[in-house]
Amino acid sequence: MVRGKIEIKKIENVTSRQVTFSKRRSGLFKKAHELSVLCDAQVAAIVFSQNGRLYEFSSSEMEKTIERYGDFSNEYFVLGRPQVQPYLEELKKEMDIMVKKIDLLEVQQRKLMGQGLGSCSVAELQEIDIQIEKSLRIVRSRKAELYADQLGKLKEMEIKVLDERRRLREKEIRERLLRPLLPVTLHTEKGEPEGGYRTKHSSEVETDLFIGL
Repeated sequence: MVRGKIEIKKIENVTSRQVTFSKRRSGLFKKAHELSVLCDAQVAAIVFSQNGRLYEFSSSEMEKTIERYGDFSNEYFVLGRPQVQPYLEELKKEMDIMVKKIDLLEVQQRKLMGQGLGSCSVAELQEIDIQIEKSLRIVRSRKAELYADQLGKLKEMEIKVLDERRRLREKEIRERLLRPLLPVTLHTEKGEPEGGYRTKHSSEVETDLFIGL
């Protein structure tokens, strides 16, 4: 049978929790031993149970492993802490540069909106004028593109409407031509009835017209 996945959360049942702790602890120490043997690594594991009991494994003497860990920590963490300060200062400089750039962009935006122009020189005003003209050309070009697209869509709709009207008119004409003629009795000058046909609209009107061979 395939083992199902176990949800990683605290086991509420005390007995099941103790059994799982014992099994997992043994498996952890077994894996640590295999790692130390296969890779010739110095491995140490320290585990405290919920009741405060100590369980440990070390591929060599635990004291030497802890001492080596302390030396490593002092060398790379305690002595390395001053190296963090230059990094933070560099980040602060970059942040100051970004803030200044944002301020300049805000000032430039206000000038383009016609605000704060009192301190601008003639050259700055000319440059602002050129930028505004470029922006206007871009906006007008985009506006013309949108108008052209809308005009094209309207023309397509007009063509469809005209086609539909033409189709309906042709359909109406065909229906009129194919409309059946009703037989009627026509009267001659002497009042004698003769065979003939008339349409529905002329069913109540006498006529001398004779339709036939």
